[in-house]
Amino acid sequence: MENLFFKCKGPFKVSEILNILNLKNKFSTNNQLVKDIKDLFSSEINDISFFHSKKYSYLARDTKASYCITTESLKDDLPQSCTPLIVENVLVSTSIVTAKFYPNSINDDFDETTEDINQTPFKDNVKSGKNVLIGNNVKIGENCSIGHNSIIEKNVLIGNNCSIGSNTIIRNSLIKDNVRILDNCIIGKHGFGFFPNKKNNLRYPHIGLVIIEENCEIGCGSTIDRGSMSNTIIGKNTYLDNQIHIAHNVKIGQNSIIAGQVGIAGSSIIGENVKIGGQAGISGHLKIGNNVEIGGGSGVIKDIPDNSKVMGYPAKNIREFLRENK
Repeated sequence: MENLFFKCKGPFKVSEILNILNLKNKFSTNNQLVKDIKDLFSSEINDISFFHSKKYSYLARDTKASYCITTESLKDDLPQSCTPLIVENVLVSTSIVTAKFYPNSINDDFDETTEDINQTPFKDNVKSGKNVLIGNNVKIGENCSIGHNSIIEKNVLIGNNCSIGSNTIIRNSLIKDNVRILDNCIIGKHGFGFFPNKKNNLRYPHIGLVIIEENCEIGCGSTIDRGSMSNTIIGKNTYLDNQIHIAHNVKIGQNSIIAGQVGIAGSSIIGENVKIGGQAGISGHLKIGNNVEIGGGSGVIKDIPDNSKVMGYPAKNIREFLRENK
């Protein structure tokens, strides 16, 4: 799918990428062009990717990327068709290369193209409150409404029968049919991606989208960050309560229900038919299986297999938790 929000400035020569990473130009293909930077799964021939953890070896082995930013200890998991670029810190190096391909992805400046909805073609077919702003190239389906003081920024796509509450901002997002987003939500801003540095913390570029699939509801005061390299996805028929935070790259399966004040850290994958109780926290890069139930206030710090019921901190089998807390 074409990225409507961030335009790739590539291709660049391999030698240019080696130069910004301070790597020695030791490849015979240094004049070859690299088209784009993508994650391991999405990469194609003549793309560059990154590989920073053994947890993603299953993706590294099958990547189609021609080049990959990685470490000496991980390089052997890559296919022979992929040339490793060995660095000390994969994520910092990836951030530098991503910023070269997508220089407009670092800062989230406000959309200067927005104008009052009454000055746009939507004035007659979208029910709207006061002070609603719409950016360039926005598409809104039939039978939609937008509440007071809300902003729909450029290139956002909204399907049919959608309701957007008041004081809500949507950017870098694809909203499918029959979605309700309640008041005071922020959808599609960059995630909390930083690399600590004593002089100046380095922000990680976020070039992904937020995709909210059909028949979802997003509760008041919730925030959903766009993906860094891949997309943040809310699956069909999933309901989020109030004041929930969904971080970058999170994938939530269909038919899931998440209660208030839950936080899900970056790149975690939530299965289908999952129920999460209020104020639970889920650490990053975890996999929560299908049909899982997580009790309120739990802290999840490791993967949870299908059909499990857990509670507590750290979250454990609910029978074990109840036995220990009689």
